[in-house]
Amino acid sequence: MKRTPYGAWDSPIGTDLVAASDGRPGFLGAVGGELWWTEPRPSEGGRRALVRRKEDGTTETVLAAPWNVRSRVHEYGGRPWAGAITDDGDPIVVFADYADQRLYVHLPERWDEPLPVTPAPAVPGALRWSEPVIDLERFEAWAVLEEHTGPNPTDVRRVIAAVDLTRYGDDAKVRELTDDAYRFLACPRVSPNGGGIAWIAWNHPHMPWDETELRVAEITADGELAEARTVAGGGGESIAQVEWTRDDTLVFAGDRTGWWNLHWIDPNTGERGAVLEAEAEFAGPLWTLGSQWFQILASGDIAAVHGKGEGRLGIFDAWERRMNLVEGPWTDWAAGLAALGDTVYGLAASPHTGYEVVEVDSRTGAAKVVAAEHVDRVDPAYLPVPQDRVFTGPDGREIHAHVYPPRNPLHEGPEGERPPFAVWVHGGPTSAVRAVLDMELAYFTSRGIGVVEVNYGGSTGYGRAYRERLREAWGEVDVEDCAAVARALAASGEADAGRIAIRGGSAGGWTSAASLASPAAQGVYACAVVKYPILDLSLWSGDDTHDFESQYVYSLVGGPEVLEERSAERSPVHHAGRIEVPFLLLQGLEDEICPPAQAELLLERIAGRGVPHAYRTYEGEQHGFRRAETIADAVLAEHALYAEVFGFEGPGFDLGLAP
Repeated sequence: MKRTPYGAWDSPIGTDLVAASDGRPGFLGAVGGELWWTEPRPSEGGRRALVRRKEDGTTETVLAAPWNVRSRVHEYGGRPWAGAITDDGDPIVVFADYADQRLYVHLPERWDEPLPVTPAPAVPGALRWSEPVIDLERFEAWAVLEEHTGPNPTDVRRVIAAVDLTRYGDDAKVRELTDDAYRFLACPRVSPNGGGIAWIAWNHPHMPWDETELRVAEITADGELAEARTVAGGGGESIAQVEWTRDDTLVFAGDRTGWWNLHWIDPNTGERGAVLEAEAEFAGPLWTLGSQWFQILASGDIAAVHGKGEGRLGIFDAWERRMNLVEGPWTDWAAGLAALGDTVYGLAASPHTGYEVVEVDSRTGAAKVVAAEHVDRVDPAYLPVPQDRVFTGPDGREIHAHVYPPRNPLHEGPEGERPPFAVWVHGGPTSAVRAVLDMELAYFTSRGIGVVEVNYGGSTGYGRAYRERLREAWGEVDVEDCAAVARALAASGEADAGRIAIRGGSAGGWTSAASLASPAAQGVYACAVVKYPILDLSLWSGDDTHDFESQYVYSLVGGPEVLEERSAERSPVHHAGRIEVPFLLLQGLEDEICPPAQAELLLERIAGRGVPHAYRTYEGEQHGFRRAETIADAVLAEHALYAEVFGFEGPGFDLGLAP
C-alpha cells in the first residue's frame, strides 16, 4: 500500500459510475403471474421506465422513451401505475406519465401506444394521479386525484376518483367517489369481495407521521361509496398502511404503542386487536404514497419489513404467531413489498450491493435475486464498510449513526495524519438513512475522505419518542446531534478536527447551512455542501412551498404565533454574519419544494463578506438530481471544494470559489 495524503487516493469509482448507480427499482406489483416495477434511467434524462418480468424469467421494458412513469402528487410522487389481466388473458396497465400527469391505459400485447383516459386540464399538470386500482368489473381505475385549482401551491383539493378506461382523450370521464373534506388521502384498498373500500386520510397541520385516520366505506351496486366513516386512528395515532384480509378484516400499521406495529380491526363491529406488538417499526414515514411495508399472503401469513434502525424482512406465521426472519446477505429491505400468492417480492440491499429485486418463498424462506442483480463494477475492496455506532449527545441522549472510514486497497494515509471527514445529513427531516451501498459515498471514502451518516433526533426507525425529539426543535436538536458526532470522531482520533465538512440536501441542506451559523456548532466544520436547501423557515410555509409540507414547519419549529421569532433565531439567512467558512450551494431550477429563491436569499446576505462560496444551478432538475450529467457535476464540485479547503490534489474541476 502507498502512503498517500488523504483525499488524493486514486480510485476506479468515477462520476460515471456514481450517476449510473443513482436510483433504484420501485413500485413492485403483480400482474397475473408476472412481476412489474419502475426503474430509473439516469442516462435517459432521468425518466422512470416500466419493466415487466415474464413468467419465463425474462424481462423487458413495457414503454419506450420518452414515456416516464412517475407521479407528481405531493411533488414527492406516489405509486404511478397498476396492472391487471383482462378476461382475454392480456395484461392491461394504467399509469401516470410525468410530462402531463394524465392517466393513460395501455394493452402492451395489442396496442402500439397508450391512450389518455383523463382529461387534459387547462393548466398542464393540474390533475395528478396516484395509487390507481383497476376495477375490471366496471372497467375503471380508482385512484387518488390531486386537483390544483388555482395559481398558488396550496390551491389544491384531493379526492378518490374513478376513471372510465373505455373513454379516451377529449371523451375522458372522471367521477368523484369521496368529497374533499380531508386534505390528504392515501392507500385506497378495495376489499376482496368488492363490497368495501378502505383508505387513509389526514388534514393540516398534521403530517402523516403525526396523525392519520383509517376510513372505510361500502361500495354500492352502482359503484358509489356509502356509509363512509373512521374506524381507527386520530387522537395522535399515525396509521401508515392498511390491507384487507380474505375474510374482510383490516390489518394496519399504527403507532399507538409508540412504534408502528401491526393491528387488526373488524370494520363492521369495531372489534380490534394486535397482530404483533414489539419495540420495532413495521412501517415508516409516508413520504411517498404507495409505500408498502407489509403484504398479506394467500396463506394468511404476513410478510413484513421491520426493525429498530434497520429494515429486515420477516414472515409472520399467523398460526404459530411468530416472526420468522428471511435469511440472506441483505441488511435492508425497502418499503416496496409485493405478493403473488405465497411468494413475496421485495427490494433488498446491503453495504456491498444496491437494491435488488428479490423473490422469497414464504413457505421455505428461500430467497434469490430475480432482477436488477448487483454486479460488481469495481473491486469490493474499494467499497466502504459501515460501523453502526451510538454516540452521546447533549443531556446524555443517544444519537445513531453509520461511520464509514476511508477504504482503498492500494492506499493508506501518511503516518500520523488523521483523515478528513464529511458529516452527511439526511433529508426529511422525518426520515432516516440506512447502511447500504451508495456509490456517491464510496466515491469519497475510496479517495481517503471518511463519511458519517447521522440519524439525528427526529429520524425514523427508532420509535415515536425518538422522532419527536425534533418537535419544535428543528435547527437545534439536529444541529447539536451532528456536531456532537463530529466532535466525538475528532476526539477519538478517527477524524482530523480541522478537516470536517457537513453536507446535505433539502432538510439536510437546512441542517448543513444552519450548522455554519449556529453557536452550537461554531468551529466544528471547515466547509459545507448545501443542496436544494431550506434556508429561511418563515419562507417555507403556506404558498412559499408545496402544499404537502406547507404547514410542516409548525410541528418542526412552532405555530404561526412563534414562527417568525424562531425563524429569526435559527435561520442561516438571518445570521449570515456568523458564516465564516467556504460553502458550495447546489440548486435545481425547477424545484417546487425548496425553490431557488431560498438559495438566492442566502447569496444576497453573504455578498461582500469575503466568504468563499460557489453557486451551481441545474436546468430541468427538480427536488433532487436525476440526470446523469447533473449528478456528475455535483459530485465533482463537492470533491473540488474539499480539495481546496482540506489541502490535497483535487479532480481538476474549476469550482470558481468567489468571495
